[in-house]
Amino acid sequence: MYGVCGCCGALRPRYKRLVDNIFPEDPEDGLVKTNMEKLTFYALSAPEKLDRIGAYLSERLIRDVGRHRYGYVCIAMEALDQLLMACHCQSINLFVESFLKMVAKLLESEKPNLQILGTNSFVKFANIEEDTPSYHRSYDFFVSRFSEMCHSSHDDLEIKTKIRMSGIKGLQGVVRKTVNDELQANIWDPQHMDKIVPSLLFNLQHVEEAESRSPSPLQAPEKEKESPAELAERCLRELLGRAAFGNIKNAIKPVLIHLDNHSLWEPKVFAIRCFKIIMYSIQQLLGHLDANSRSAATVRAGIVEVLSEAAVIAATGSVGPTVLEMFNTLLRQLRLSIDYALTGSYDGAVSLGTKIIKEHEERMFQEAVIKTVGSFASTLPTYQRSEVILFIMSKVPRPSLHQAVDTGRTGENRNRLTQIMLLKSLLQVSTGFQCNNMMSALPSNFLDRLLSTALMEDAEIRLFVLEILISFIDRHGNRHKFSTISTLSDISVLKLKVDKCSRQDTVFMKKHSQQLYRHIYLSCKEETNVQKHYEALYGLLALISIELANEEVVVDLIRLVLAVQDVAQVNEENLPVYNRCALYALGAAYLNLISQLTTVPAFCQHIHEVIETRKKEAPYMLPEDVFVERPRLSQNLDGVVIELLFRQSKISEVLGGSGYNSDRLCLPYIPQLTDEDRLSKRRSIGETISLQVEVESRNSPEKEERVPAEEITYETLKKAIVDSVAVEEQERERRRQVVEKFQKAPFEEIAAHCGARASLLQSKLNQIFEITIRPPPSPSGTITAAYGQPQNHSIPVYEMKFPDLCVY
Repeated sequence: MYGVCGCCGALRPRYKRLVDNIFPEDPEDGLVKTNMEKLTFYALSAPEKLDRIGAYLSERLIRDVGRHRYGYVCIAMEALDQLLMACHCQSINLFVESFLKMVAKLLESEKPNLQILGTNSFVKFANIEEDTPSYHRSYDFFVSRFSEMCHSSHDDLEIKTKIRMSGIKGLQGVVRKTVNDELQANIWDPQHMDKIVPSLLFNLQHVEEAESRSPSPLQAPEKEKESPAELAERCLRELLGRAAFGNIKNAIKPVLIHLDNHSLWEPKVFAIRCFKIIMYSIQQLLGHLDANSRSAATVRAGIVEVLSEAAVIAATGSVGPTVLEMFNTLLRQLRLSIDYALTGSYDGAVSLGTKIIKEHEERMFQEAVIKTVGSFASTLPTYQRSEVILFIMSKVPRPSLHQAVDTGRTGENRNRLTQIMLLKSLLQVSTGFQCNNMMSALPSNFLDRLLSTALMEDAEIRLFVLEILISFIDRHGNRHKFSTISTLSDISVLKLKVDKCSRQDTVFMKKHSQQLYRHIYLSCKEETNVQKHYEALYGLLALISIELANEEVVVDLIRLVLAVQDVAQVNEENLPVYNRCALYALGAAYLNLISQLTTVPAFCQHIHEVIETRKKEAPYMLPEDVFVERPRLSQNLDGVVIELLFRQSKISEVLGGSGYNSDRLCLPYIPQLTDEDRLSKRRSIGETISLQVEVESRNSPEKEERVPAEEITYETLKKAIVDSVAVEEQERERRRQVVEKFQKAPFEEIAAHCGARASLLQSKLNQIFEITIRPPPSPSGTITAAYGQPQNHSIPVYEMKFPDLCVY
């Protein structure tokens, strides 16, 4: 029966006859459109036949592929495409199975044209939104095959490009078809992402190879349009754009593995391009940095620089993880890098012969981390930036007399290097920081820790602290105008931006001004200061005068600078000649600036006269001769005449006439020393410090005598603990007796006790009044008491004899 039907066409099923009629005798004539319309109408009228139509078309296509009749293969695929576009009934699932079977057959072919044909049909199918769900459809073969096509290595460059582009389009179609269909196999599974993402990156990586070709001007637009790299980038953006928060990890991990396997962190160009596409997934990159904490410094530096570039283009608030977590990761890597640089090994073991190379690479990595910290901070709003500043400051090791020293293999101090690196990071974050309220920008806990670091002997650390303070105080971009210390006759050429001091700034200076002045004063007295330190001190004084000054602050700053002049003149600290000349020059430059800011003519005239006198007689006391490459100094600064000095009496007189507080101006500035100032003369924690207890004797108000330090031993500690317990017991017993006495004793006894205490107090007061009321003893009142000891006897004022010169 089947043989008879095969020979007699009239007895064949109608759907087969309709399918056969769409094929012409000559395949070059193409699809017979009229017969195709009949087939489409039949499929729409009898949807139950659609699966049989698909099966028969599939059978014919497989036969034609085997017989190399590629013209009929193209016609069959065109017919399938038209049927897919036209039919959306419930029976389409069975038809799709036949369709996918035919596409798979074409993709398995070795002919590039058939592979491209199958891919194009699949892409058309992927753009169709199906009305009915599918429960058993699988795309595993297509993911594998399209990924393989993305890595094509055909000899013909043009054919290779077409195959790769077809593979990328196929992967894009698979993602579109499956990403939103919950019934399909999860395309975000690692088994699929490990094929899709590397295939896209492979083509994205070869953009330079594609650009190295030099097509003719007429072909250039077409080539540029058909670039696999651009298509791969667009597909990768679409893939990541469709990823939910829970799936992004599976998409990012293959990227990191690809960069590791192909050593793409060190050139970092391609890695930066990748993470500009996936910049919002910074958390994955941070985790990868931790995972590679023992990789080579160049690899870690590449990861950090990629992180920096991704953060620069990130919009405010788009960073994935919490801000502090991100900075904590970077600072942790910074600490690890310091350890690696000191030990010369990633596991702490000594590795001879490689330290110089490793240390150089670690320095490069540390600079990359610091740059990244600044890049991240620049994208944050002010309130988050303030949190980051406090967070970084909390990580800086605090200078302490009893802090244990932890040195590395080279003898360098780990804590000192940590301080320097963290202060560098803090300087990066503070650069460009704008905050209208200084109380918020420099809170008390932050300022205390920062200024305590400024008291260390390490010159580099002190310089960082001064620069950080300048960055916070400079809110109008005046900092660079004070980079050079000079005595300008007209400061209007600087074009300074000056605003009136706000109420919040006034409150800040009332609370912290003395603290700032004290640290500026002590910083000026350091022997290790160089030109950069004096330039930073001048910039800090100038910016305080511009940003935070009112009349009271101006008066205190002038007193401070005059006290610095006294330091250079008296030289109790035995400063070198350069330091003394630098302090004279610093005072001249600042007083020249503040006199022109106050616009008091008499004050300006006095400052101008002293500067002109110095130019003629002592140019080594002016910044133009001191702060140069080869300073011109004087060997003898002990005999400085008064005409070369700024006189406090004269300044208080001229400013007092203009409404300034002349009484306060007359008082010399004396810093209030605190415990941190006595920290072994602000020694650096890099020195070897033993645990000591220093007992200060305060019997003499003029001179403090120190007893020898007591060494703490086990017996000493035990005795101290026992004695403290005994003292507490005695105090507790005394309090109990007092309470019991007032509760149980009669009123007369309590009154007598209080009266005795009152009498004792009155007698003491009488003695004090007697001493203060009587005048000091006169020489004529000296008598000799028992045992031959001279005794002074006070004589009343009316009995004292005064010299004739005292009589008016």
